[in-house]
Amino acid sequence: MAPSITFMSPLLAILLLALFASSTEASSTKNWNLTKETNLVFYMQDYETGKYASAAHVAGVNGTNSNVLKFGTVVVFDDPLTEGVDRLSKQLGRAQGIYVNCALDGSDFHLLFSAVFTNEKYNGSTLEFQGADRFFLKQKEVSVVSGTGYFRFARGFAIMETAFLDLPNLNAAIKFTVTVQHY
Repeated sequence: MAPSITFMSPLLAILLLALFASSTEASSTKNWNLTKETNLVFYMQDYETGKYASAAHVAGVNGTNSNVLKFGTVVVFDDPLTEGVDRLSKQLGRAQGIYVNCALDGSDFHLLFSAVFTNEKYNGSTLEFQGADRFFLKQKEVSVVSGTGYFRFARGFAIMETAFLDLPNLNAAIKFTVTVQHY
């Protein structure tokens, strides 16, 4: 005699689905509670000229002689991240990435970089920043889109403020006040 196939009643199917959905929701909530929030303040020392130059124009309308305040200019940088506004204050890591002047009137950059930490607490960890740097605004906000190490799965934002600006020489210190959630 062949075995008979029994179909599940609709009520039993609904109960099983409800049970599965509630256990999935509970585990998602549980994981969410494991996230940490970290707040950081550091200064990005972006110097295009002088003894401490750490940024260079690599492309633009006039090639590498392009002006960063002109549309189409691409700058690559490896800037120190410091504890204070002074260029020689304690180094916490490096900001490595690019910014592109992407506004026809020259007023906005697209900023994309990795903050690679070298200080004792976060050594080897990174945060990934991306967003519009509206150059002439007092405060700007960019996204923290990811992270590694201590900041694994990070998401958040950074408020940027110009702390020092030497416009004729294109040197600046930018204060970053960062809030991230991570695991």
